[in-house]
Order: sequence, then structure tokens, then C-alpha cells
Amino acid sequence: MAGILAPLRLALVLLSLFPALAASLAAAEDQAPRIVVSGLGTARQAPDQAMLSLTVEREAKTARAALDANSQAMQAVLEAMRAQGVADKDLQTSNFSIQPRWIYPRSMPGEEPQPPVLVGYSVVNSLTVRVRDLARVGAVLDQAVSLGVNRDGQIRFTNSDPSQALVKARRAAVADAITKAQTLAEAAGVGLGKILEISEASPSVPRPMAKVAMAAMAPEAAPVPIAAGENNFQVSVQVIFAIDQ
Repeated sequence: MAGILAPLRLALVLLSLFPALAASLAAAEDQAPRIVVSGLGTARQAPDQAMLSLTVEREAKTARAALDANSQAMQAVLEAMRAQGVADKDLQTSNFSIQPRWIYPRSMPGEEPQPPVLVGYSVVNSLTVRVRDLARVGAVLDQAVSLGVNRDGQIRFTNSDPSQALVKARRAAVADAITKAQTLAEAAGVGLGKILEISEASPSVPRPMAKVAMAAMAPEAAPVPIAAGENNFQVSVQVIFAIDQ
């Protein structure tokens, strides 16, 4: 019996050492010489749609009157957007608020502070509009102002499918990292080994936002001139290389 148990004990001891041995080898690999670099890649793509933020504000003595005036103006804007070919799925209310308007009387030195006076209400309603035909952006803005949009608006040009631009940016980022690693290895007099790890930071999606002073635009003015330009996409990667010695 003792002759049978001895090999079994040896086998169990060896099995118990395997995890420790694997962990030791992994730790040794982690401590191996390496080069860590970051790479940045960019790609440009012309936008194919615009996101408009249109805001209507109305004030009145009562909340009901302010709400009715705001709703009437916004309904006219919605109907105009549909007439311009904007689909319902591209129209979304992005902000709505009803706020009281107070006046705070000044008190003379030594006087008791006067309580604030409620003078009316303000209703603000914001609409996000996706315009898929960039040639119509100026006309859409012009008509929105004519129908009652009277708060600062914004324009953001975007891409419906930026995947190809991101692919180009990723390739450029990895190539940039390889070039940096080769330069460092050459300067240090060592060989550049295999890639051990690649990680990517969140891609930088362009969000250029142009502000439009809606209240300053005259309804009879010509359609707003719009220049879409190009969007710039950026990708950052970190690459770890082994060092061949």
C-alpha cells in the first residue's frame, strides 16, 4: 500500500505546483523589458447631415398664457420643418421648462427687505432637428426664425456613418505607434520584438458647434449661408512591444 501511495503523493505535489509555476512565469514575462508607446491617428470626412437646436421662448403674465403662446409658435415651427422635408423621426423635443419671473425690489439702508414680486412666467421649448440634406440647412434656419424661434440656436455637422473614417484613423494610429517604437529601439540600440498588447482609447468624435444668434436675424433676410467643411476623427492607441536583446 505504501508503495502505491508514494507516487500518488508525488503526483499531487507536482499538480499543486503548476498554478504557482504558471503565475511565476507570467510575473517574469510582465517584468521582461518592453517598449510602451502611444500612437495618434486622424482621418477627415465631409459631414452629410446637420443637427440644429431651435429654441422658442415666450413670456406672459400667467403660466397658461405663456404656455399657449409658446405652443402655438412651436407648432408652427414643427409644421414648417415637415414642409421642408424633415421626417418626424428627425424631430425631437430636447428641453422644456416653465419658470416664474420675479422682480426683487431694492431696499434702502435700514429698511426691511422687500419680498420678491411675481411678474409673469417664461416658457422655453427646444427642438432638435436632424437635416439630412445640407443644401436645405440655411432655408430651414431662415424659416424657423421667421416663425418664432427667438433664442440662441446651434448647428452641429455630423456623419451618419463615420466607420470608414475611424478605420483609417485606427490604422494611422497603429502605424504612428510602430514608427515611434522603431525609433526608440534604434536609439537605444536594441531590437524591437513582437507586439504584446494594443489598447485603444475612446475615439474622438467631432462635435463642432456653431452658434446662431436667432433673435438678431431679420425674417426677411436671405437664407443663412452655411459652410459644412470636414469633420476630423481622432483615435489614440497604446502599444506594448517586447525588446529583443
